[in-house]
Amino acid sequence: MSPRYGSILDTIGNTPTVRINNLGPAHVNLYAKIEAFNPMGSVKDRLALGVIEDAERRGELTPGQTVVEATSGNTGIGLAMVCAQKGYPLVVTMAENFSVERRKLMRFLDAQVVLTPAAEKGSGMVAKAEELAQEHGWWRSRQFENPANAEIHARTTAVEILEDFADVGLDYWVTGFGTGGTLNGVSRVLRARSPRTRILVCEPDNSAILASGIAQPRGADGNHNQSHPAFRPHLMQGWTPDFVPKLIEPVLADQRFDAFLGINGQEALRCTHELASREGIFVGISAGATFAGALQVAAEASAGSHILCMLPDTGERYLTTPLFEDVAVDMTEEELTLSRSTPGYRFDGGGSTPASVDTAELDPDAKREVAATLADPLAPVVMFSLEWCEFCWSVRKVFDRYRIPYRALDLDSTAYQSDDQGGKIRAVLKAQTGWNTLPLIFIGGEFVGGCTDLFDEIKSGSLFNRLNAHDADYDASVVTDPYTLLPGWLHPR
Repeated sequence: MSPRYGSILDTIGNTPTVRINNLGPAHVNLYAKIEAFNPMGSVKDRLALGVIEDAERRGELTPGQTVVEATSGNTGIGLAMVCAQKGYPLVVTMAENFSVERRKLMRFLDAQVVLTPAAEKGSGMVAKAEELAQEHGWWRSRQFENPANAEIHARTTAVEILEDFADVGLDYWVTGFGTGGTLNGVSRVLRARSPRTRILVCEPDNSAILASGIAQPRGADGNHNQSHPAFRPHLMQGWTPDFVPKLIEPVLADQRFDAFLGINGQEALRCTHELASREGIFVGISAGATFAGALQVAAEASAGSHILCMLPDTGERYLTTPLFEDVAVDMTEEELTLSRSTPGYRFDGGGSTPASVDTAELDPDAKREVAATLADPLAPVVMFSLEWCEFCWSVRKVFDRYRIPYRALDLDSTAYQSDDQGGKIRAVLKAQTGWNTLPLIFIGGEFVGGCTDLFDEIKSGSLFNRLNAHDADYDASVVTDPYTLLPGWLHPR
């Protein structure tokens, strides 16, 4: 039976170890630990909980105090969840080149996102977080150096791994690194409790700062004061910042690794896609990169070896990155062929969509309501719409942008459900306009059309002539392309 959890924070951790059946060589046992099963979709949920609760225990973080952190996204998303549940305001600093959906997720969780120039790299966003903390008295979680980051991985991630392989033993553990918390905490426990396990650390092949052997330049205060000389921009968001995090230094000093693996960015993209298409495992680019490293290990491992790689996050963090660049929005040729293989419900006009047959008389009350609505001189702009329609939402955005007062009749709302009033009004509208879709927009009782018809009239200027003719208000100073307000999945070419 499923347990009842005290809060969302109690669901962090205990992520599954899953066998790879279709992509790995047959002579080894290849597994992945899928951290996307954490509540906010990444391994950084562990970090977020660990550093916040550690600061609470030590009295360093006081109730209501603002938390500030520099992040490429996943730590900020995890912190936003923890801070929302615990009641701490959160400000994150993030370089502008990280994926847009990460900003939106954090803001949706009520965090504030302060962007820093891409040219300043990870160092810039860390420096900005430090500036803000000093200026405003905020608490910095210091994910790249906070021992509580590594400690929660020693207490949870490492223990879960040992338990998952208690019966067979683990021969290889493959990971990348971002803050260094996972690598630090897990390697410490594996070296102590499973010394046979070889630890392989992945880096971008064009930005192998650890494998370079070059020490991180640091100032007199011990903080890095410049980018690592071996750093180069790379595809793996969240992996390998432009400096060696302090949490990595004990790993290097104690030799808690057996080898470094260089990972090509294109190979990371390929592996990420193959995990989805051949294993049904939907993860991000850094996960694909780690998996690429695991395949390198598997190719050389002895028969029967047990190999585990870390998959840090979900693929939904990467929709606006190169990972999805070649994923079609419109139907492909193959999909169009499938569509044309049957006669109905097509976009190309080659078939006919069966129309629903309604032989009932038009409802008199519905006819009167439509007529009265369209004749109302106090509300010349009318939209017959649906509450849950993205095209209707786009029209509302346009009306709001131009400050056009309008009346909307949402025919799927509760108010129109009694005795199928909404359906009866739609029948009247179809008989009047010949259209069976919504929204339907009228100005001064005259039918304008639907969403894109309205947009075209805005672009041509004819909409404003209509509004002027009926003394309808609008903000003439607004200049915008209404098509940018369409749903994100549908933009005209």
